[in-house]
Amino acid sequence: MNSGAYLKRLLGEKEQIIFITRQHWSILARNIILETILILMILVAAIVLTVIFQLAAVIIWPVGFLLMIIPIITMTLDITRWSNYQFIVTNRRVIQISGIFNKNVIDSNLEKVNDLKLTQSYLGRLFDYGDVEILTASELGVNMFKQIAQPIKFKTALINAKEQLEHEGSPHGDEIQQADIPSLIADLDQLRRQGIITEQEFITKKNELLARM
Repeated sequence: MNSGAYLKRLLGEKEQIIFITRQHWSILARNIILETILILMILVAAIVLTVIFQLAAVIIWPVGFLLMIIPIITMTLDITRWSNYQFIVTNRRVIQISGIFNKNVIDSNLEKVNDLKLTQSYLGRLFDYGDVEILTASELGVNMFKQIAQPIKFKTALINAKEQLEHEGSPHGDEIQQADIPSLIADLDQLRRQGIITEQEFITKKNELLARM
């Protein structure tokens, strides 16, 4: 199962993906470069040994090809592991997914996110990568996302999603206030009758309350 299909299975009802990023490509490039250098070194060694020991070429080349398989396999694993390592912001939570066959999923509800810390070096600002530390009220306490790509966009998306979630939670409180408006108007009318507020003050306050309904 690919990472996209697996992510869709994790989403709850009405949960929407807002932003997805991975570790910066430089991490993958560094590993690939090292593995490519190792492959070239094995190839050069096989050529040199063949020139020196011409009669042993039948043995040298098969051994060289077998040795080259190792960095090729590790390179394939690095690419697959990088593509399956994701950091996702939804309208409800932050999700971290890793693993190729065995999946490891860590998520934090946006409601429990207390603070965010972004750390970028000079190279990080230049190539758009950095560390994002998420402080939460959960048992995990701190989630550290190391060297992720587009960290500023990730942080902005998380902040906006949290604010939107908090805003969506406010209508319930507004409904309670709306339900109290008739009783508030009645209280104001009682104050008007008692002469505590004037007729004009009553009308002004009444119109303000009616406008909220």
